[in-house]
Amino acid sequence: MNVDTMRRIDRLAGVPLCAAATVLLWLGRLFSRGAVRPLRKILFVELSEMGTTILADPAMRKARERLGAELYFVIFRKNVGSLDLLGSFPPENVFTIREDSFLHLAWDALSFLIWTRRKGIDTVVDLELFSRVTALLTGFAGADWRVGFYRFHNEGLYRGEMLTHRVAYNPHIHISKNLIALIDALLARTPQIPYSKTVIGDEELTVALPKPDEAARAAMLARIQRMASFDPARQRMILINPNASELLPHRRWMPERYAELIRRLLAQHPDMLAAITGAPGECAEAEAMAAQCGPRCLSLAGHTKLSELPALYSLAAMMVTNDSGPSHFAAAAGLPTLVLFGPETPKLYQPLGPSRAIYAGLACSPCVSAANHRKTACTDNVCMQAIAVDEVFAAVNEMLARASG
Repeated sequence: MNVDTMRRIDRLAGVPLCAAATVLLWLGRLFSRGAVRPLRKILFVELSEMGTTILADPAMRKARERLGAELYFVIFRKNVGSLDLLGSFPPENVFTIREDSFLHLAWDALSFLIWTRRKGIDTVVDLELFSRVTALLTGFAGADWRVGFYRFHNEGLYRGEMLTHRVAYNPHIHISKNLIALIDALLARTPQIPYSKTVIGDEELTVALPKPDEAARAAMLARIQRMASFDPARQRMILINPNASELLPHRRWMPERYAELIRRLLAQHPDMLAAITGAPGECAEAEAMAAQCGPRCLSLAGHTKLSELPALYSLAAMMVTNDSGPSHFAAAAGLPTLVLFGPETPKLYQPLGPSRAIYAGLACSPCVSAANHRKTACTDNVCMQAIAVDEVFAAVNEMLARASG
């Protein structure tokens, strides 16, 4: 299903289902006499955003360290690779949901409710901002403790009354701090309205992907050398990620500007190899861009799996990318990453790790948020067009000089 179809389902079916679920859960509490279970098995719910799995890592580590709980995760099947990068969840603790059709979505959702009861899940943490699908999964998971973001007096985005711990989403702090606030709600000694009345310091925002082993690194190097001449002892490789997901095409910087940037970098740095990354569906565009930029530019789009990205990042000097999942993967792997922002703001979504943002800061930007389900009325992304090649070129050279110095 495409993004707009999923949004319509979430709105048209989600609102009445959330209302019905609220009544059912209220009746369940009315007639339930069982004791509340201690907090031992925490399920995290994040379906659609690959980058959020990385941004949620500080919150998930805090849950494991402070609460001593066993962690579980539910995610769309197409995005499970992003979770695998963290190496924090054994396969038996991960449930995947297919989103390619409404029938698969409904069937897997029902299977999920059986799975949570078999696993004995006692706590659910809904990492999504205001998705009604995840609200329903959270409400019906059979958990005693249910934590998520709640609208309070904000207009719109009704998700029912299914949470035991209602956290106020704060649009003025980084999303990772908002996710940590969900765990702080579980740590609170007394009830709060709203949760969480805590100070979350920048020192909590750390994430690090596991280092690739030498075999994986050697295999990746061999793959690159079959496509281009590259000796990491004498050359530097810069990664270019020119696309973003279909979730928000307004985040894309223009392909011709990426091509110009690559040509200028290769002309200035004779020791540089440029590698264009992307998903299998982006192969044609990536290969066309590589052909425009000469023999020291190659396309890796469709040639690397998510699980192989840490090995690729270990061979690179830096990455230039739109605001997308790979920006979070690269920075979390320790690769210096330059991220071009437009419809979103780096104040909320800058990657954790060695990253730098370029953001024009137009009066209309950011135009997408949790409040509008990331659906913008914009048909002309001037916020990305305002980012000039000269500005990106200068930032790349500065970051390369700092890394080599």
